[in-house]
Amino acid sequence: MSTSGGTRAIIAALSANLGIAVVKFIAAFFSGSASMVAEGVHSLADSANQVLLLIGGRRSRRAADDEHPFGFGRSRYVYAFVVSIILFSVGGVFSLYEGYEKIVEPHPLEIPWLPVLVLVIAIALESFSLRTAVKEANHTRGDQSWVQFVRRAKAPELPVVLLEDVAALIGLVLALGGVGLSWATGDGLWDGIGTLAIGVLLVAVAVVLGIETSSLLVGEGASRSDRGKIAAALVASPGIDSVIHMKTLYLGPDELLVGAKVALPAAATLAEISATIDMAEERIRAAVPVARVIYIEPDVLRQPAPTS
Repeated sequence: MSTSGGTRAIIAALSANLGIAVVKFIAAFFSGSASMVAEGVHSLADSANQVLLLIGGRRSRRAADDEHPFGFGRSRYVYAFVVSIILFSVGGVFSLYEGYEKIVEPHPLEIPWLPVLVLVIAIALESFSLRTAVKEANHTRGDQSWVQFVRRAKAPELPVVLLEDVAALIGLVLALGGVGLSWATGDGLWDGIGTLAIGVLLVAVAVVLGIETSSLLVGEGASRSDRGKIAAALVASPGIDSVIHMKTLYLGPDELLVGAKVALPAAATLAEISATIDMAEERIRAAVPVARVIYIEPDVLRQPAPTS
């Protein structure tokens, strides 16, 4: 995923969520709808999350220093993980509490048409935000399913925005159902049930985000396809007999570290080894452009000792 593509999706989501949050809180104040309060907090949490993603992207572009010799690329993972925590604590837990309170003490809505109108408008705005995220994701998704894209993407911004937007749309539909049923029946219990459903939804999305981003934080290697390309580039390099072992690690969404031990002829001179390694690095970068930090250790393939 290109950084600019992710930034466009984040800004589109931020713009939509800020406007929606203000309108939702106004509608909640006049109508007394718990679903609207939950949705307002949801949009506010999403707005904070998108600001964090922008900050993470900015911090990740800082130059490497003595304490961080591999740079700050993983800052994007850290901020994406914080997003999942905020979505869980601020959005999900608050909505669960608000829904419980409304179920224990239900009361009819005032001016019920106002939250319905706001929710319909919010659905249209969130649909625009989701459309932008889908459009940007399609540039790099390839033939992956959406589930595979969310699970395998090394750049966290688009998966986070996609999940947030999908959760927002589903939450709006749940809120609309709760408010609509409360309006139709005159029973505020439905508003509380809708709010509880929103809370469960947000907690579930936060858990998924937390699992995926924590895996990136711990450290993920290249995909099987990219590992195959790197190994093929190594063995195709003149002078390399075989790959003894190889490891990869993403230092950030756009930077892959490759470490490999390769077998060279025992009679190779230092000049020949140096030229072989330079050629291998060029071939690896041509095959997998994101492989920017490469360490190749030359060795001699030793035959196993004969067994008696």
